[in-house]
Amino acid sequence: MDLAAIGELLIDFTPSGVSEQGNPLFECNPGGAPANVLAAMTRLGGTGAFIGKVGSDTFGSFLYDILKQNGIDHRGLRFDPKVHTTLAFVHLSRTGDRSFSFYRDPGADRMLTFEEVDQDVIRQAKAFHFGSVSMTHEPSRTATLGAARFARELGKTISYDPNLRPALWNSLEEAREVIIRGMEYADILKISEEELIFLTGQTDLEKGAELLAEVFRGRILLLTLGPNGCFFGMDGKYDRLPTYDKVKTIDTTGAGDAFLGGFLFRIRPYFGRLQELTFDELRDAVNFANAVGSLATTRKGAIPAMPRLEEVMALLEA
Repeated sequence: MDLAAIGELLIDFTPSGVSEQGNPLFECNPGGAPANVLAAMTRLGGTGAFIGKVGSDTFGSFLYDILKQNGIDHRGLRFDPKVHTTLAFVHLSRTGDRSFSFYRDPGADRMLTFEEVDQDVIRQAKAFHFGSVSMTHEPSRTATLGAARFARELGKTISYDPNLRPALWNSLEEAREVIIRGMEYADILKISEEELIFLTGQTDLEKGAELLAEVFRGRILLLTLGPNGCFFGMDGKYDRLPTYDKVKTIDTTGAGDAFLGGFLFRIRPYFGRLQELTFDELRDAVNFANAVGSLATTRKGAIPAMPRLEEVMALLEA
């Protein structure tokens, strides 16, 4: 198996026009950053498994079916009979940029314990991915960090996306501290420009990357810049690639996850031997990931918007 990921699997209610009475309509879409990354991986032709928790409710059953439909191994999915599946309402600006309102107090994804983590899923995967949304509260914080530690002990290639959602944390100080704790396990760090500023206080990309390197000891830094592409680095060397801006963007939900899933798909041959990846190969993988992320913005939702390999190759060739 290529990739195991732990974290949130939830419902994104995405704007879908208005009713006859003029009231907003929302479409029920599957979401959650780690699941989005896995969906991007499997849609392109890779393999992956999810570890997390949903409620024993209609939404949880729907999400279980979504994992199956997308070819994602669901052995690690747990159902909580006492807590509902987490819900997120997505709000889109006129340009397609999104913000979120979460219904997660607590939400089943927060209730995963380390004892419930299927360690065989991690053993069987070549790489492991996690984010910080599952680290906002206990017991899922201990489950996530414990799983990352276990993957590190097994020598897996580890990908980490801080995925800052300020409204989910008790305080920004706690968020910064816990997010940085996650970095010690990562080989690949994918962050947004907003997250770089939050963690380093720097708006200059290269200076911020250098400050981050003092904490993050991993191999690859991916700094996503939305419509401005990606700034990336490895071993103190940096470059920047534009995105594919000729696509018609209607919803940016999950675009960063699509980017990361595309990147991980492209570097699969180097899982377990990331030190052999050259800078030219890194640039090629970022270019591929930019195409995946761009295509994901052309459809609504996150998991439903993930492109197939033939679509990505057609965009790259065009």
